[in-house]
Amino acid sequence: MIENLKKFLNEDQDPKAIERIADKLNGLLMNGEEVEYIAVQKKPAVNLSPDCVALTSKRIIFCRPKNLGFSMEFQDYIWKDIYDCHMKEGILGAEFSLRTIKGAINRIDYLPKAQARKLYTVAQEQEEKQREYRRQLELEDKRAAAGSISVTTATQPQQVAQPIQQVDDPLAALQKLKTLLENNLIEQCEFDAKKAEILSRL
Repeated sequence: MIENLKKFLNEDQDPKAIERIADKLNGLLMNGEEVEYIAVQKKPAVNLSPDCVALTSKRIIFCRPKNLGFSMEFQDYIWKDIYDCHMKEGILGAEFSLRTIKGAINRIDYLPKAQARKLYTVAQEQEEKQREYRRQLELEDKRAAAGSISVTTATQPQQVAQPIQQVDDPLAALQKLKTLLENNLIEQCEFDAKKAEILSRL
């Protein structure tokens, strides 16, 4: 069971719905993955099995009960595959939606506005982290493409210019690459390509 369910009840979520979804999510979490927030749908009519959306440190998970709540359908999206998240407030609640980098869209409506705002805030923090990861990967690619650089020193003309090899330690670079793969920040094909590139420089 996920510890301390009270932290998910700050915006008047239904405690029973949170307990049910937390129990189900417990079996889906990956190593090192933590639930950061759960929002529960609240339709104007009676809704015995509301839809929920959970934000974890690695994914967004949409949870939709089926067959009068006896089964559950899960749809998850890894943060690095999400292009952006949106929130739209209406009279009867708010809608939270996401769009992936491949253009797929998913949404949940009739969320209490306070919960939708919290979802959006947590999602924006994760999006910011992903932008930074992508920026770091781009920098790594640029460094790898730059290769070696030669420099000359004007103060000592008798010395021959020595090429300065790229300072990155190949073993450290491979370890960093493995960490990115284990944290689902890059795909296996990206890992393989980058690994081959690093090994080719040895």
